[in-house]
Amino acid sequence: MQALARSLGLQMPVVVQSMYIFKQPHFGGEVSSHQDASFLYTEPLGRVLGLWMALEDATLENGCLWFIPGSHTGGVARRMVRAPAGSVPGTSFLGSEPARDNSLFVPTPVRRGALVLIHGEVVHKSELNLSDRSRQAYTLHLMEASGTTWSPENWLQPTAELPFPALYT
Repeated sequence: MQALARSLGLQMPVVVQSMYIFKQPHFGGEVSSHQDASFLYTEPLGRVLGLWMALEDATLENGCLWFIPGSHTGGVARRMVRAPAGSVPGTSFLGSEPARDNSLFVPTPVRRGALVLIHGEVVHKSELNLSDRSRQAYTLHLMEASGTTWSPENWLQPTAELPFPALYT
């Protein structure tokens, strides 16, 4: 992971979140179209990179990723932000997700072991898993910390006790 980040020119990458994704057979949920930067907003934009690792084959039948090519150049239309302290729910959205033409999405089936790099502003989604097989993946998001401001409005905030860990040691 460190070698990959260095080859991409990242100087001070930090890990802002990681997730294990398990789409169960027959009913693993869809993930609606979105941009990661809607949830992990930085200034300047373009400083967040998703790394999505297929732990099993990701196919059309079990809910592979779909992308709109070139959509990373259109900016961010919607942002999830923290609500004021004590508010319920604890987050809200600024702006709205635009209607997207489904014909623009391109499926990206990959084999187990593949790594998919996801620009923070690219529009992507995944469909329901209606197959007999699970679809498991591990994903993490890196932020280039050098010259980047992590929005204080983001739902996820580092603390002194739990800072975003540096990828390079």
